[in-house]
Parts: sequence; C-alpha cells; structure tokens
Amino acid sequence: MSKAIILVMDGLGDLPDAKGYTPLSAALKPNMDRLAEEGATGLFSAIGEGVVPGSDTSHLNIFGYCHEKYYPGRGPLEALGAGFSLKEGDIAFRANFATVENGKIIDRRAGRIPTEEAKAFAKHVQKLRVGTGIDAIFQPTVEHRGILVLRGKKLSPGITPTDPHSTGALPKSVPLDPKDRDAKRTAEALNKFTKMAMQKLEKAKENKPRRKPVNAIIARGAGTYVKIPSLYDRFGVRGACIAGGALYRGVASYVGMDVVNVNGATGTFETDLKAKGKAAIQALWSHDFVFVHVKATDSFSHDGNFDGKKNMIAKVDKEMVPILLRGNCHIIITGDHSTPVKRKAHSGDPCPLLAWGPDVRRDGSTKFDEFSCAKGGLGHLHGTELFHTMLNLIGKGQMVGT
Repeated sequence: MSKAIILVMDGLGDLPDAKGYTPLSAALKPNMDRLAEEGATGLFSAIGEGVVPGSDTSHLNIFGYCHEKYYPGRGPLEALGAGFSLKEGDIAFRANFATVENGKIIDRRAGRIPTEEAKAFAKHVQKLRVGTGIDAIFQPTVEHRGILVLRGKKLSPGITPTDPHSTGALPKSVPLDPKDRDAKRTAEALNKFTKMAMQKLEKAKENKPRRKPVNAIIARGAGTYVKIPSLYDRFGVRGACIAGGALYRGVASYVGMDVVNVNGATGTFETDLKAKGKAAIQALWSHDFVFVHVKATDSFSHDGNFDGKKNMIAKVDKEMVPILLRGNCHIIITGDHSTPVKRKAHSGDPCPLLAWGPDVRRDGSTKFDEFSCAKGGLGHLHGTELFHTMLNLIGKGQMVGT
C-alpha cells in the first residue's frame, strides 16, 4: 500500500490583483510547479461551490467527515486542540479574558495579556461550581485566549454567547429556544460563571499593577462534545497531524488522528517549515497519511498583505516541499478555503488543488495556480471527495456496491 501527505496552506486561494496575478501565481515555486507538471491539478471547494467555509468545517470535510453530520461547534474543537480532556456531554466554549467597566466591555482581549500573566489570572477561576451538579472549568491557552467547559447533566449548547465580538454592554446568555429547559439551565450556569469570575478576578492581586484590569471572561462558540467513530473505525487508516494552531490540532484529535508536537511549529511566518517537513516524513513510518498545516498564508490574507502571502508560498516551496518529496509517497496540496487579499476575509471561491505520485494520471498541467488548476484533470472536488481521492490513491478506497 502507498501512503500520502496532505499539505494544506490555509486560505491559499485568492483573486487576481490589478495586474492579473494572485499570490500563488506570482510566487516563485519551482517545486510545486514541477509536481503539477508531473501530476494532476484541479479545484477544491471544502463545503460547496460559492459557499464560504469556516476553517473548522472545511477541515472536517478534508478529513472525510461531512460537517453537516459531525460538526460539534467550534468550542469542543478548540478545547481538544488545547489538550483539554473532554467528556461526553461537555459544553465547550472559546473564551477571552476581557476588561469590563460599569457593565460594559471596553476591551475584549484585556490588552492582549501575555500568556504567562494569563496563567496567573486563570488560577483564580480554574474550577467553579455554577449550578446543581454543574462545574465550570477554565483553561488558558495563548495570550488572552482560553477554553471554558461546563460539565454536568442536562446541558445544551443552544444558548447565546457572552462575547458579542465587540465592545459595549456585557450581555447575559439566554436560551435560543425559551422552552428548552436544558438550554435555560446552561445559560444560567454560564451567567453565574461570568459573575463569579468577575468577582474573583476583581480581587486578584495580579491586577494591582495593571492600568487596564483583567476582570472578566467572555465566551462564545458553544458546542457539545460527542465521541465519534475514528478514521480507523470508518476507513481503516491511521493519520497524523502536524500543525501549530489549536483548531487544526483539535479537528485532527476529534477524528482520531495522532497529533505530533514539533518544536518551532508556531503557525506564523517564522514557523519552522523544515522541522515540520521532517516530522511528516518520520510520521509516515507509522501512519497511512500525514496532514501538514501552514497557517501564515491565511494570516497574510487577513492582513491584506499580497507580498507576505506570496513570499510565504515561496518559502513553503523552498523549505518544506523538497523534504516532503523524501517520503516517496503521494502528495496532495491545496487550501481549506480561499482568503482573497483584497477582501481580507474568507470567500466561496474554490482552492487550487494538486495531486502527485505514482498512481496519479498526468493531465498536462504545467503550473500550480488558480488559473491552471481550473483546467486540470482532477476537475472540481467538493467536501469529502478530496479525502476519498486520497484513499483511492493509497489503495484504501472502499467499494460501493458489489
């Protein structure tokens, strides 16, 4: 049986600038262009044509898990990615330290509190009893960010957030359906946590030297954790994940992949691409496929930085792709969604797609970019079709019918 590496450059797809170039078409990338010439290209829409994907739902589909059936909400995926051990029925949220004055949020990030300081504040609110049989467990992650988990019976994610994504009045959580008793119980528990956390943080000694106090925790992205069948259970394959971002590690953990820790894998332009490439090759020995994620391409897009995105693509081509070729395996390169530089946001445009390896039919492609891939022999793949294409390439495809 063959093996495969799936390299996802986050937000890879783009729209042409005034000169007709995208960052991918403008980038110096001789290795990817050679793979395109020796392999096949196409387009990939993680959710559907014209549909704007989130990074969480798109990666679920990339791993063969239809988001409409398996998406648990952002909270549980972030929690798993942060190494939080979830239990069935836990309600998980993304959370921020914040600064509140007179009932109003004046800073959603509490001055972007440094990670080490955040850990000190977190000790005051690590575990609080917020209802009969309901515990609130808080774990800080990076800078102002954290994970909040409500653990107990008869809880529901059907509630409004306490993080309004803007400054202004600190909202109370309410059930989306007023008749839903479980949601009402959950909203009350979240509100109680918010109140108790504010009381404890206000008294925290760590606030004394700060001009802007860290005195609240706001939450969003509620979701229920439910254990699902693993990749091995469903498809008979074992996968490994190499990523710097918690979300991508979380999605991988959720579907039963092994998460590989790599020193220097930061998710920024400075991420150690060579180390990630070497880790991918090593992981191939014990796995059927390895997922490698590069975040900075998306970050530059959100910043509106054309040259930054172009240079990051060139850096991946120079520093990582030659190492991945040592794996003597199939290589698939694409993005989870398009993030056009001119929009600074995700879009519903398809991503360029490249497949290379011994069992890939050459299609006459000569370059890897949005324009060339639109003419490629792979056509336009959607949703979980990319994962099934990978399974077919490595001889793990499952027959439908007899």
